[in-house]
Amino acid sequence: MRNIIHPRPNPIVAAMYTLRDMDVDVIVEHGPAGCSFMASRPLEDADVRVVTSGMRDNDLVFGGEEPLINTLKQVEEKFHPKTVAVVGTCASMIIGEDMAKSIKRAGIDANVFPVDCHGCMGDNTRGAIKALEAGRDAGIIDPEECDRQISLMKAATRLEKNVGMASKDYIQPAVSPTKMHVCRRIVDTLSSGGRVAVVMDAKKELAFRFADMFEAVDRARRKLGGETMFIANMDPEKGLPRIRNYCAEIKADLDSHGVTLDRVIGGLDEYSIVGEDMRAAIDEFHPDLTIILGICHAVPGYGKDDILITDQPRQLANYLNQGCQWAVGEISSHTMVMGAHSIVPLETADTLREMLE
Repeated sequence: MRNIIHPRPNPIVAAMYTLRDMDVDVIVEHGPAGCSFMASRPLEDADVRVVTSGMRDNDLVFGGEEPLINTLKQVEEKFHPKTVAVVGTCASMIIGEDMAKSIKRAGIDANVFPVDCHGCMGDNTRGAIKALEAGRDAGIIDPEECDRQISLMKAATRLEKNVGMASKDYIQPAVSPTKMHVCRRIVDTLSSGGRVAVVMDAKKELAFRFADMFEAVDRARRKLGGETMFIANMDPEKGLPRIRNYCAEIKADLDSHGVTLDRVIGGLDEYSIVGEDMRAAIDEFHPDLTIILGICHAVPGYGKDDILITDQPRQLANYLNQGCQWAVGEISSHTMVMGAHSIVPLETADTLREMLE
């Protein structure tokens, strides 16, 4: 079996993002100070405190119980949290740290629970599943929602292995083409009285950026004519607490601009399983042009004539290599949406608005 050799998401980071979605107040990484540094910083923009136990070389030999206990006591003193998750790392798990024992010894006044994960577990979703199970056991989420979330994690893994970035052993990141050629095509289609379907199958907080395309295309329709259909996975009744709130905030922003979604299919955590229903809705509309944003490959039947907008440079390369000449990248979107409470401008949408002026 050939290994996937381009970098893939890490189970530790997946666990931390899942804990964020459960509205955990503080995440303690039981490991060295630099562990998952680049992922931890944006999490703080989302109002989650992330700290480490700062394990040193001696702790790898004699154990890291005391550093973890001291860190938990500092966390209580500084943040007075209601919930704290202690996340394992490669360093602490390899030496067999008993995090539950250290948590009990620390005895702080919060709901503190361990998440036994590390970076060598394989699929990143395994870290998310560990976090979900730990959250269930700590009473953060109910068992039914935990089971639902685990099934979604497994579906997301299958999707990536079948048609996504885990389907090839190496994908070189692509530099995005400019947005002008795709926006010109949108203008031409609407100007001639054509139909444009805008379909957002977004992963969680990335919807704050991709949703901007609805406003831009709606503005183009009002000015140029034509017909549009807006489809999105933004059901506010589905998902973990933070994810449901994203839907409410984005909808409020769209409402303020007079933009209405024609079809809401699934929640922001269901991006891996709603593609078939989205395809059926697209086919009912019979569009002259389809724009797919987010996890484009989750929508079956996407083709070379569709405009595909992704935030991942390797996934962009995957689309371009398949001959999807209208694929463009909105790179670095993830860092832009951390902590967002309203829609974040999308470069493609801004380009379309400028063309209308």
